[in-house]
Amino acid sequence: MSITEIKNEHLTVAIDTKGAELRFIRGANGLNYLWEGNPVYWANRAPVLFPVAGGLREDRYIFKGKEYHMPKHGYARTSEFRLKGSGAYHAEFILEDNEESREIYPFNYELRIMYRLVGNRIDVSYEVINKSDTEMYFSVGAHEGYSCPEGIDEYVLMFPEDVTLATTVLDGNLIKHGKEPVIRESSVLPLKYDYFNIDALVFEDVPVKSVVLKHLKSTKKIKVDFDGFRNLLFWTKPGAPYICIEPWCGKPDFVDSALDIALKPSMNRLEPAQKFIRTHSITAEGGTGR
Repeated sequence: MSITEIKNEHLTVAIDTKGAELRFIRGANGLNYLWEGNPVYWANRAPVLFPVAGGLREDRYIFKGKEYHMPKHGYARTSEFRLKGSGAYHAEFILEDNEESREIYPFNYELRIMYRLVGNRIDVSYEVINKSDTEMYFSVGAHEGYSCPEGIDEYVLMFPEDVTLATTVLDGNLIKHGKEPVIRESSVLPLKYDYFNIDALVFEDVPVKSVVLKHLKSTKKIKVDFDGFRNLLFWTKPGAPYICIEPWCGKPDFVDSALDIALKPSMNRLEPAQKFIRTHSITAEGGTGR
């Protein structure tokens, strides 16, 4: 594992080759907008979720009659990526299949993750290339945790317009078919730990494509743009000083999901030699150094 930094006059960003995971997003004022990875609460910071986002029913699936086992959120987050190249304002990382990965995910692929600085914005691009001679099934998701040292109840989530959102009900790592209302015809969602007693807020097919995390007592705010991502999740642990904002192209399995991976509604399907590309952006501003 090794750390690569990219930097401009607004932000310094560090990325680890392990998991191609962000290590910090530091403003010119010294403020680290990213969660620090304190293992007392959560040792990760911003894992990349691939080739599944969320959990699979019984942590297994079937492809062409053969059974495979896959942990929640897949294995990219614990894999060593190769640094393909970097410059002052960008860095690109690649993960390819190998003999070990094919034991649990029988596809030939290339996953490329690009981080690019544009002013006080970080563009995070995901490119999946199917190098197999068969269709490939996968999901991909972001899982950045943002530092809330004062506690999340001093923060709100702001949407660009009034929305009505209901969270899909969780059952462990899986989801049920029912939903529970969270916000109705409002553009502001005050954060509270009660939302996360079960686990996460899971919003499917969200009608907006951006959200802002705003501190109520300072100018600190983080905007996440996620055009092209169908689902949006928020997660923390009760009492923890961070909140994760997670755009996903995918979702956890339903409790009664088919085991055949080709029948799972959570999966994206990619034909041989085809590419799948999505980009989400993180814009950080305001606050004071800590």
